Amino acid sequence: MKKRKFLSIAGASAIALSSVFVSAQTAAADDPTDLNIAIILSAGIESPWDGTLIDSLERVKAEKPHGLDMNWQYTDPLWGDDAGEAMRLFAESGEFDVIWAHSTYSDQVKKLKDEFPDILFVVVGSGNEGLGGNQYWVYKRIHEASYVLGVMAGKLTESNTLGVVGTFPADDVNDEINSFFAGARSVNENIVQKVAFIESWYDPGKAAEMTSAQISTGADIIFSLAANFKPCEEAEILCFANFGDQHSYSPETIVSSALAFWDPDVNWIIDEWWDKQVNGEPYDGNTDIIWRGMADGGAGIAPYQALADKVPDDVKALVDATIAEIKSGSLVVDVNVKNPVSN
Repeated sequence: MKKRKFLSIAGASAIALSSVFVSAQTAAADDPTDLNIAIILSAGIESPWDGTLIDSLERVKAEKPHGLDMNWQYTDPLWGDDAGEAMRLFAESGEFDVIWAHSTYSDQVKKLKDEFPDILFVVVGSGNEGLGGNQYWVYKRIHEASYVLGVMAGKLTESNTLGVVGTFPADDVNDEINSFFAGARSVNENIVQKVAFIESWYDPGKAAEMTSAQISTGADIIFSLAANFKPCEEAEILCFANFGDQHSYSPETIVSSALAFWDPDVNWIIDEWWDKQVNGEPYDGNTDIIWRGMADGGAGIAPYQALADKVPDDVKALVDATIAEIKSGSLVVDVNVKNPVSN
């Protein structure tokens, strides 16, 4: 396993960049040879939201886009002023080409982007403002993958009651939940939905509480966006996970996961940075939401692994056909960000 670079930042006084980062050497040719990225994490490397970004960076690094050697450092979870102070110190260090703020950080970037015009800033997901210029807005929708999981759940449920435990009722959470139930109802019109939010990006205790409550009301399959599967194990029911393949966390319950792949987003940012460095093109960050779905390699579902025998062959065939239809464009999964409720 490759050793990952890690920078713990609890506040401005704890940051010491120069002692832990090796400066990029000046390229002998005109084209740059190194790309250095500072990453502001929002939930921690153990959370699927942040962990899948690092996984994607590792994959892209191995591909060496434009022949670049990629290096990065990431912080502890930071918000508000702490996140802004970390961004400033990263920028002032002169060591970083890209500052990737992996959640809702446009308020902090707004205070820095014009002061550091040569740095490409990235913000991610809902709640951000599209500032343009040298701020780019990466958006991740995996509602198509959630729809596919819903198709599977609609076929596998025996009680016709499905539960979802979400984080916050944000646009890019609601679209997953609504798509999951839409997929389920596309194959089972009798579906009853149970929805709960833990009001946190990562709180395993609350997630367990909400999951147990849904199971007690009859849900026999849970789609957990909040990553606690212990209640599913205790009830001996199947569940689905979110953003990363979390089968290893609960091999007896997690039949599949909706997956987020940041690879096409990372490559887009690298290409934008490269174009400025090599061709002198000014940064032209997007002000509108851009997302890359299953057809673009931005989302998918995890393999069944140890629970493959829990999914009948006809259901597997239906899942494969649904994925093919989404990728071909013959099936369009609507983006529905309306706040979902139980029925």
